[in-house]
Parts: sequence; C-alpha cells; structure tokens
Amino acid sequence: MRSTKKTKTKTTKPVASDFRKLKLLVTVVNRNKTEFYMDFLSGFEVNFQTSVLAQGTAKSETLYMLGLEDSDKSVIFSIVREDRAVEAMHALEDKFHTLKNGKGIAFTIPLSSVIGVAIYQFLSNSNATNRRG
Repeated sequence: MRSTKKTKTKTTKPVASDFRKLKLLVTVVNRNKTEFYMDFLSGFEVNFQTSVLAQGTAKSETLYMLGLEDSDKSVIFSIVREDRAVEAMHALEDKFHTLKNGKGIAFTIPLSSVIGVAIYQFLSNSNATNRRG
C-alpha cells in the first residue's frame, strides 16, 4: 500500500530586513537640463522617473538680478531607495554648484507604503540587488 502523505514545500517569505524604504525625490531644474538630470539620477538605481513642465514664479526683474533669467522649469519625480537617497542628494548638490546653468533644488519625501510586491521590487531595484548577492 502506498502512502498518500502530502509533503509541504517550504516557501521562503520575505524577511523584514529584505525591505528597503523608498523615498520620492523631487528635483526642480531648468527645463533644458531635464534629460541630463534624469540620466544622472538613473545612476542611483532609480527605476522610475517622470517629469512635468513648470514655470518659475518670480518677477522677471528679480530673476535678472539673480542671474536666473530662464523661468522655464521641469520638476522631476524619482523613486529612490532610502539608502541611496543621501548619496543622490549630495551628488545633486555638487552638480547644482559645478554645472553651468545647472542650478536647481531637490528634496525627498518618505513613502509609507507601496501596493504590490512586484511594483515594490521594481521601484526598489530588489531583483538587481538580489543577483549581486
């Protein structure tokens, strides 16, 4: 007589330490520098970015006195892992000071939740991290 005992396969559940917090990095730059900054930020394992067109609000006289005549701006929204956010912010600060007409502002907002494991893995670049060991 054959045993019909079912064997349970062990599934590995993600451990809390496998999850990395995410932040929304908001960067405001001159419109003509949008592609440069989006390419630059992709080097920090940013898998999702989008940009929207914006317009500066200061009066033209004020902009001229500050050397900021170009009021056409872009706002770049990037999802970055918390452990890469500080590094990205420091690198942006460096570019804002050294790149000709590369001025801008940047700040982060913590994300409290993301719906869906696959979306989280994509946004946090988890698959690439796991492959590296």
